[in-house]
Amino acid sequence: MTAARFLELLAREASAVEFEGPIIAARAAGADPAAIEELEQAKVEALKVRDLLKRRARREAELSALYDTAGDLAALRDLDAVLEAIVHRARQLLATDIAYMTLHDPERGDTYMRVTDGSISAKFRALRLAMGAGLGGLVAQTAVPYATADYFADARFRHKDDIDDAVTEEGLVAILGVPLRLGQRVIGVLMAANRSARPFHQEEVSLLASLAAHAAVAIDNARLLQETRNALEELSHAHRTARAHGDAVERAALAHDRMTSLVLRGGGIENVAAVVTDVLGGSLAVLDDLGRALTGDVGKLDQEVFEAAQASRALGRTVRRGDLLIASVDVGGEQLCTLVLRSDDADERILERAALVCALLLLFRRSVAEAEGRVRGELLDDLIARPGSPGLADRARRLGVDLSAPHVVVVVKHAGQRERAAFWASSQATMWHGLAAGRGEEVVLLLPGDDAGGSAQRVAAELSASLHGPATAGASGLPGEGGPPAGPQHVARAYLEARRCAEALLALGRAGEGASAAELGFVGLLVGDGRDVRGFVRATLGPVIEYDARRGTALTATLAAYFGSGGSPSRTAEAMHIHVNTVTQRLDRVGRLLGEGWLTPERALEIQLALRLHRLGHTSAPQTVDADAI
Repeated sequence: MTAARFLELLAREASAVEFEGPIIAARAAGADPAAIEELEQAKVEALKVRDLLKRRARREAELSALYDTAGDLAALRDLDAVLEAIVHRARQLLATDIAYMTLHDPERGDTYMRVTDGSISAKFRALRLAMGAGLGGLVAQTAVPYATADYFADARFRHKDDIDDAVTEEGLVAILGVPLRLGQRVIGVLMAANRSARPFHQEEVSLLASLAAHAAVAIDNARLLQETRNALEELSHAHRTARAHGDAVERAALAHDRMTSLVLRGGGIENVAAVVTDVLGGSLAVLDDLGRALTGDVGKLDQEVFEAAQASRALGRTVRRGDLLIASVDVGGEQLCTLVLRSDDADERILERAALVCALLLLFRRSVAEAEGRVRGELLDDLIARPGSPGLADRARRLGVDLSAPHVVVVVKHAGQRERAAFWASSQATMWHGLAAGRGEEVVLLLPGDDAGGSAQRVAAELSASLHGPATAGASGLPGEGGPPAGPQHVARAYLEARRCAEALLALGRAGEGASAAELGFVGLLVGDGRDVRGFVRATLGPVIEYDARRGTALTATLAAYFGSGGSPSRTAEAMHIHVNTVTQRLDRVGRLLGEGWLTPERALEIQLALRLHRLGHTSAPQTVDADAI
């Protein structure tokens, strides 16, 4: 009956105090000492059984918790979530105030606080532990669990001020730490701590060590999974990139096929530009070597665009400036063309291939122009050197040049870049249905038209821009300025006059300009072949002579006397027997008729020459004058 009573207490998990009940009841009933002693012995055995059952229950609970923890860790995929779960479960299993984990930093060779649960100190959460420093550093260094009931009283650890300050701020006293091991390598330390003194039993050390073993595997799995994810993402990104690159290459190849087919069918740069805008959208302009638009328009282009074109030629690829894509091509350092596409997003490869196709078209055109230019140049050389050769007019007519129509011969003097100057002249001759030839440091053009001065000025300006240096042009009409149309026999004569005009411009310091004999004033009388004296006098003194004719005045005579007296109004008055005020008034009238600057040395020389010719009677009809006698 007594043993059954103790079994009943064990069955309902009674407290230790209740096991004194049967003994108290037996004494109250007057049981003999032997019976009391037997009950005492039975109580001791029953309490032993009770403690054993409690330990087994606790162990079962711990094992169940470890099993649940392993399942939870296996289900987690994110590394941060795994670490937080480990620390939280450690705090729960050991019923401590705080749990935390440090991980090894291979770069710095120490451990750093990775996750905490229950911490209240920012300084503690930012703590780093050198190997062997503090309890955590000692565990990381030795790979052996350590526990202390009173951290600050424990001399087994190498105390450091920064670690002790952080532990003090957190208020920790009792600390248990176990290593996180992967094979022979320690990857961190798992720790549990109390803010009051507490001994950690061997069962608790084993429990935390078991949790650490699961945690290490979970951490490694999470790390491997993350690395696998990263690798898969990189592979996926590489696949997408390769696929996008392949698609872009295929689109570029298709566009290139379309452009090549257009060229083979005789298409031009305009057709290539149309293909580009059809494929890429936006607006496209194709520029020549001087930056002039061959086709298309993308608005005003600033200096930055031309600098980008230079960079594109140097790099051999497309350059972006804002919403503009610039692709430029050169051959042997000579720029051929530049493509400027205004688009927010476009395939650069297609633009680069279009630039190459346009460059090939321009090279082909240049080759054709050079071949045609050689034929045209040979004809112009024959017209200059052998004007009496038979069949010159027929040869010119086959090239589309009618020598019986008005033409202008332009001779351009330049310094260097012969090939570029000759190509430019050949292109101009082809465009204007004329002839061109390179002759040393000069190019000669035979162009349709009757404005010798205007043609010279235009040619000088455009060739100077192309050569980036001065090109000086002299011009003469066939057979002379203002003369009737003539044939091949007059080309050589016009060439000589045009050449003298160009040389005169250089002698006058007017390099880079263009003029005919008519624009050179009295110098034109010297270099011109027709020597239009009447035209020179009319251009220089016409307003004064006409004023005298209308009013019956003597302004011309007064002007001649003024220059004859060395520019003295008083001596002029004496010579003409008039008052000096009258001389002054007449000279004022002359100044108003001839315009400002008529007394400058150059103008004064022309006026005196015109007065001499006028006095000799060269105003009513054109005359031929011996320039050496003037």
